[in-house]
Formats: sequence, structure tokens, C-alpha cells
Amino acid sequence: MVLWILRAFFLLASVGVAFSVINPPESSEVAFDYPWLVFVLIVGVTIGVIAADAFVQRKRVDVISCVYFGALIGLFLTWVVGYTIEPLMTQFKITEFRDSVQLVLGLIFCYMCVSMLLQTRDDFRFIIPYVEFSKEVKGVKPYLLDTSVVIDGRIADLVETRVFDNQLVMPRFVLAELQAIADSSDKLRRSRGRRGLDVLNRLRTDDSIELMIHDRETSEMAGQPVDMKLILLAKSLGGKVVTGDYNLNKMARIHGVPVINLNDIANSLKPVYLPGENLEVRIVKPGEEAGQGVGYLDDGTMIVVEGGRDHINSSVKIAVTSVLQTSAGRMIFGRYNGA
Repeated sequence: MVLWILRAFFLLASVGVAFSVINPPESSEVAFDYPWLVFVLIVGVTIGVIAADAFVQRKRVDVISCVYFGALIGLFLTWVVGYTIEPLMTQFKITEFRDSVQLVLGLIFCYMCVSMLLQTRDDFRFIIPYVEFSKEVKGVKPYLLDTSVVIDGRIADLVETRVFDNQLVMPRFVLAELQAIADSSDKLRRSRGRRGLDVLNRLRTDDSIELMIHDRETSEMAGQPVDMKLILLAKSLGGKVVTGDYNLNKMARIHGVPVINLNDIANSLKPVYLPGENLEVRIVKPGEEAGQGVGYLDDGTMIVVEGGRDHINSSVKIAVTSVLQTSAGRMIFGRYNGA
């Protein structure tokens, strides 16, 4: 509503400007042969600007800031260079071309500055009305996705719950690894890779999720494996690595990079069973020790049942004796209590 009020005031102001243009003071030498055509042209340009502004709803502040500061720096450089070469123009008696030279310099410098800032906006962020030199950060910390978490697919469901509202970053080298897996001659690897590409496309097409493909690599990443590149990039951006890979999890923590492990999140959401509680489970296979049987809950939690070997393929009641939390997941130990 506030935005439309602003646009209405802008339109009214343009109408006032148009009237002042076609009705100049009597002392002015400016006169138009078709004043109402000028009036319609000014109002029409205003309506076009409002329509373009309303049509482009998702505007990127970094692009706007780059254009703003690029033009500002370009005009400043134009003034400096023009002031510097003015004595030369006077010496060679070409001062009549001063305005033309200033115009050409302005075009060149503005283009170069805006182009440079747009190409390097991933390294620095320009915020009006001040300049903040910061690595590409949106929100608190960006989340960098690795190959395993994209292939896993749970990240898409988790992000859609709005638990994560930070920017998701997909490095180009991780995307290349995912593409290589999708093109593998091994059928299983190929299907996993294609699943990862489908999940990535699902994230990209969701308007409520900001997913950015990061193209730039630092010099220290040259020759490093993908996992190490991801860790170095996370340190450079001040972000967190989102993974389901146990080894990457350990390596990132060694280098002091925060990690979000989807397996840890999944384990923390599983129901908690305390020793002494009773539950029912289906024994599906024998355990490693004598007399043990193994069953699984619906969420995949493994249950080792003492005295359950003789009840394979049967549902039995057990009493929980202990719960073991490991990096691979949660294990529940119980004692057979009856069928």
C-alpha cells in the first residue's frame, strides 16, 4: 500500500512537472509547437517507469548498489581525468572539444566501473547509504551444500519447512561433481546423480528459497579435492557446511568450520525411549551375539533384542534396557518380554 501511494505521488508530481514545462514563464525563450504532445510524452514516460517498477518485483539490492556506486565512481573519475587533461587541451588549442571528451570519458568510466562491480559483487557487498566490505553473506551465515546432502534429498523437505531461512550456496565444483556422478557408467551412481540434480532443480524453482550457484574459486583451492575446496570456501564466506558425509563432517570441524549434519538433525527428531519402557517390534534377522534378534522401527532405528533369535519374522514385546547414540545413528537394546 505504501509503495502504491509513493507511485501515485510520483505520477502527480510528473503531471505537475509536465504542466510547468509546457507553461514556461513569460521571460523564458522556450516554446513548444505541440505542448500537449510534450505533456502526454512526460506522463507516458512516468507511467512506463511505474509499470516497469511494478513488473520487476524481485529486485536485487546488490545489483542496484553496484550500478549506483559504479556510476558515482565513474563520474568522479571522469571529473578527475577531465581536470587533468584540460591543460593539455588548452596547450593544443582543442578546448572546443572539452564537452565531447568529457561525455566520452563519462561513458567509458561509468561502463567500466559498473561492469567491474557487477562481476565482483560476489566478493564485496555494497549497501546504500554506506559501503560494507563483506563476503557474500545473506542473513547470519550462508549454508554451503555438498554432494551427499543434495543426493540424499532431505534438504529440500527441510528447507520447505522454513527451518532454514538463510541463503543456500551451491559451489560450481560441487555441481560439476554431481554432474559427473549423473553421467557415470555405473547404473546406481547414475541414478543417484540424477536424483541429486532433480533435488537441486526443486530447490531452484522454489521462489521462497534463495539458491545461489557460486562460480568463483580462490587461489588456495587450486588442486584441492572437492571436500577441501568446500571447507576453504566456507571459511572464506563465513558460512556453514550442510552435509551428511561423516568424513567431511570431521574434516570441517578440524578446520574450525561450522557443520550442519542432517543425520544429527534426523537423530535428534527420533522418539526417545528410556530404559524400562515397553514397545513392540518385529524381529527380522539374528543378531551377532548368541540369542540376539534384530528389528527396526519405522524411522530405521535398529533394535537389538536379547532372547529374540527364536522369534524371527514375529512381532514381540520388549523392555528397553539401554540406548546407544553413535555417529551412524541410534541403537536400542532390549529384552524379550513376550509375543
